[in-house]
Amino acid sequence: MQEIIKALESRRQQARQGGGKRRIDAQHAKGKLSARERLAILLDPGSFEEYDMFVTHRATDFGMADTIIPGDGVVTGWGTINGRITYVFSQDFTVFGGSLSETHAKKICKIMDLALQNGAPVIGLNDSGGARIQEGVASLGGYADVFWRNVQASGAIPQISVIMGPCAGGAVYSPAMTDFIYMVKDTSYMFVTGPDVVKTVTNEIVTAEELGGASTHTKISAVADAAFDNDIETLLEVRRLFDFLPLSAGHKPPVLPSSDSPDRAEISLDTIIPASPNQPYDMHEVIVKIADEANFLELQKDHAGNILTGFIRLDGQPIGVVANQPLVLAGCLDINAAKKAARFIRFCDSFEIPILTLVDVPGFLPGTAQEYGGIIKHGAKLLFAYAEATVPLVTVITRKAYGGAYDVMASKHIKADVNYAWPTAEIAVMGARGAAEILYRSELTDKEKIAKRTADYEARFANPFVAAERGFIDDVIMPHGTRRRVIRAFSTLKNKQSVGPRKKHGNIPL
Repeated sequence: MQEIIKALESRRQQARQGGGKRRIDAQHAKGKLSARERLAILLDPGSFEEYDMFVTHRATDFGMADTIIPGDGVVTGWGTINGRITYVFSQDFTVFGGSLSETHAKKICKIMDLALQNGAPVIGLNDSGGARIQEGVASLGGYADVFWRNVQASGAIPQISVIMGPCAGGAVYSPAMTDFIYMVKDTSYMFVTGPDVVKTVTNEIVTAEELGGASTHTKISAVADAAFDNDIETLLEVRRLFDFLPLSAGHKPPVLPSSDSPDRAEISLDTIIPASPNQPYDMHEVIVKIADEANFLELQKDHAGNILTGFIRLDGQPIGVVANQPLVLAGCLDINAAKKAARFIRFCDSFEIPILTLVDVPGFLPGTAQEYGGIIKHGAKLLFAYAEATVPLVTVITRKAYGGAYDVMASKHIKADVNYAWPTAEIAVMGARGAAEILYRSELTDKEKIAKRTADYEARFANPFVAAERGFIDDVIMPHGTRRRVIRAFSTLKNKQSVGPRKKHGNIPL
C-alpha cells in the first residue's frame, strides 16, 4: 500500500512541475507567475480542488507521442474566494506554450459544465500561444466547444477572463464573450492576427504591445475592463471584483457588513456644483462620497471617460453605478460612452444588481464623426439597455439633463423606479441660451433682448420643479442627504417584480 501511495505522490509531483523547473524559471524571469502560483493567490488558502491532473494529449503526429506531460497545459478545478465557490482554469505556458489541444479544451469544458450545473462563476487565467498546430482541426474544434459554453453561460453565471500572457487568434473570442476582462501590463496581449501577419497583409509595422497590449485594450478598443502592474495585483483585483458578484442568476449579490452609517450626511456635496453652469466638477467625487467607506470599483476607467461605470456598496448592498462625468466632454454622451454604459447595465440586469444613475448630461456629442460612426444606433443601445432592465433603478439628476439624453439616462419615462433631483438640476430640451436663440430668432441682433429671453428661460426651466410638478421627479432632495435617500429608495425596491410581454428576447440595436 505504501508503494502505491508513493507512486501516486510521485505522479502528482510530476504533474505539479508542468514543463519543468527551467521553464518555470523562464516564466519568473519575464515577471510572470506559474499557473499554479496564480491559483494560489486567486483562491483562498487550501481551498483548491484540482480535476484532471493526470490527463494527457492523444496526438501522435509530429513526434508528439514522445512528449507527454500530465495536465496537458492547463490546471482546472474549483476553489473559494472569501468562502464562495468558483470554478477556475489556469493555462500553463510552460507546457507546449499553453497551447490548446483537444484534451486541454475538454478539461476547460468540464469545469464550465460543472459551473453552469452548480450555479457558480468561472474564472479563466489565460496564458496560451493559441491552438496546438500539431493537432490541426481537433484543436480548433476544442475552441468552438469552449465558445459554445461561453454563450450558454452568459447571463446565467458570471464569467471573468484574466489575460496573463499571449492570447491570439481564435483564443481571444472566449474572453470576448465573458463578462469582464482584466489584463496585466507589459506581459499580456490580445489580438486576432499578430504583428507578423499584419505586416505581411497590410504592410503595417506594429509591435505586439501596440497591436494588442493592455494599454490598447483599456484605452482604445475597450476590449478589457482594467489592467494592472503585475500578476499579483491583477489577481487580488479579481478577488475584489468577485465580492460584488452573485454566484449565479439565481442568487442575490453578497451583502457585506458596513461600518458606514446609512444615515451619514455628506455636507460637502451641498457646494460641489459650481456657480457657473459651464464649469465642470468631478462626478467621481460624488460617487465616493455616497458609497460605503468611499469604496468605488471603477470599470473601463481609461476608456470613454465622459461616463463612469463600476460597483459601490450602499449599506452593504452591491450597486452598479452609471454616471456622467462633466470633466470629460462636459459629460456628453457619445458612441463610446453609450456602448460602455449599455454593456454594464445589461450585466447588472442579468445578475440582479440594482443600478444607481447620476445624471449631468448636456446632450449627445454633435459632429460628423459621431453621425458617420452611427451614434443613432449606438445611443439606442444605451436607451434599450435601460428600458429593458428590470432591476431596481434609482436616478439622481445633479445638474444638467437636456434633450434626448435626459430621456435615455434612466428617466421616469423609461420606467426608472425612483427619480430624484438636486435643487441645482436643470431639466430642459436644451440650454437656455440655445433655446432663446431658436425661440426668438428675430431678436438675435439685440443682445439685451436675447439676454433677457435667456434669463426668462432659465427661470422657467433651469430648475427641477417643472418636472417635479408633472411627477417626472419624485422629490427634490438636498445633496448632503443623497446617500440616505438613495439607500432608503433601494430598500423599498428589494422585492421589485417586473413582468414584460411574452417573447423569446428583444433585438438590441447591435
